[in-house]
Amino acid sequence: MEKDPVLQELERRNRLAEEGGGAERTERQRRDGKMTARERISLLLDDSSFEETDRFVTHRCTDFGMADRRIPGDGFITGYGRIDGRTVFVFAQDFTVFGGSLSEANAGKIVKVMDTAMRVGAPIIGLNDSGGARIQEGVVSLAGYADIFLRNTLASGVVPQISAILGPCAGGAVYSPAITDFTLMVDKTSYMFVTGPDVIKTVTHEQVTKEQLGGATTHNETSGVAHFMAHDDHECLAMIRELLSFLPSNNLEDPPRRACTDPAERAERELDALIPAESNQPYDIKRVIELIVDDGYFFEVHEHFARNLVVGFARLNGRPVGIVANQPAVLAGVLDINASVKGARFVRFCDAFNIPLITLEDVPGFLPGTQQEYGGIIRHGAKLLFAFAEATVPKLLVITRKAYGGAYCVMSSKHIRTDMNFAWPTAEIAVMGPEGAVNIVYGRELAAAVRHAAGREGPLSEGRRAEVLAEARAARVHQFRAQFANPYIAAERGYVDAVILPHETRKKLISALEMLDTKRDKNPPKKHGNIPL
Repeated sequence: MEKDPVLQELERRNRLAEEGGGAERTERQRRDGKMTARERISLLLDDSSFEETDRFVTHRCTDFGMADRRIPGDGFITGYGRIDGRTVFVFAQDFTVFGGSLSEANAGKIVKVMDTAMRVGAPIIGLNDSGGARIQEGVVSLAGYADIFLRNTLASGVVPQISAILGPCAGGAVYSPAITDFTLMVDKTSYMFVTGPDVIKTVTHEQVTKEQLGGATTHNETSGVAHFMAHDDHECLAMIRELLSFLPSNNLEDPPRRACTDPAERAERELDALIPAESNQPYDIKRVIELIVDDGYFFEVHEHFARNLVVGFARLNGRPVGIVANQPAVLAGVLDINASVKGARFVRFCDAFNIPLITLEDVPGFLPGTQQEYGGIIRHGAKLLFAFAEATVPKLLVITRKAYGGAYCVMSSKHIRTDMNFAWPTAEIAVMGPEGAVNIVYGRELAAAVRHAAGREGPLSEGRRAEVLAEARAARVHQFRAQFANPYIAAERGYVDAVILPHETRKKLISALEMLDTKRDKNPPKKHGNIPL
């Protein structure tokens, strides 16, 4: 008995959609170390949860021989499914079909799932592997990109948006990932740039490879465009699943909590001895984080960029939190241009999606120098200040050691609406460090010490004069630290809510978060602020 022609036609179209660009191109994709678009979706989502949309869409171009080259799906796979049981929307570019290039038709597919994701309040995940705009379609393909950019912008702060770069992403295509919340790249197989090496060679005569110009290492370490770097597609997709475990589905929900077996009262005595006796000696702030958070697990964001500031997600008693921490082991934890921008973006994301912020402060100030000033450290540092001040989620601060100058104000100080501010006994809160302050505060006393020594000993040699001055300065540094650079003056003013022992930190933070669980705060009515971009 012959099959129903209607069923035969459905099977034929389904087969063509599944085959994509065919066996030869699929094999080439795998030889390049990349998974196919369907394999990526299958690995990303919970088993058998994917529901494909617009499976049979084809392009509408009739020029350049394209009329006879129609493949169902047109190089993009779109739909929805689940990750850990929660609904997500996904689109994946199929590089085996016209190089994954964007057409008017497949742009419409992406716009449709993005619009639906915003209506139902679910994350949007883009798996990018594309040669860019489809040249044969001209301006309509560019219009497709602009339609997507608009949705990225409208969805920003409404639902989480995640971009995985799993192959090429060049030209105008890079601006969609740039607007999304997090960008992941795969080492050696993905790259992003506005203009490629050939154009750069023609215009500026620079010789540069794709990897040097826009590879995963470049964008994770140098430009900061990417937030995560994976070794292969498998690891990248696993990172997306892990990232989503910390995030709510939309801006009206709270982040998902997990059952916690790590005692809230756990006291880590290692913290009591972690800060070096000498304030100019480094230590690893990541170790502090590990000792405080649930099960010692910290999911770092932007790990390779601006390493003098650490940001990422963790849990406290099962509750997701965003952590912002100065890193004394890198550039003494100073704030510079890159660190300020990195921190501001992370703080604003957490605030948009109801994720409480924990700040660990050990900052000697802003990085000095002409390069920083010419680069706009004032403007960029103000971004971090703006972000913390604007945030209305629960905000907690722990000052572990240094909190100097304007950086003290910026790093979630009490004065910019931080809810609970704690300080360890080792905290030094002052306008500037004791070593620099003594020259200003005790200048006369230092000069007098040299004169007195000369009066006792006669004319001093340069060596002896330096020795006397060093002894006098050391005594005044000790005096300044005892009199000014400690947490108790700030505590007397109420700028610090409590001076706590380091091993109490986990318990204090969890207790404060529980107290703030019903916090309600808001900013003055306005269309939006004008962050100093």
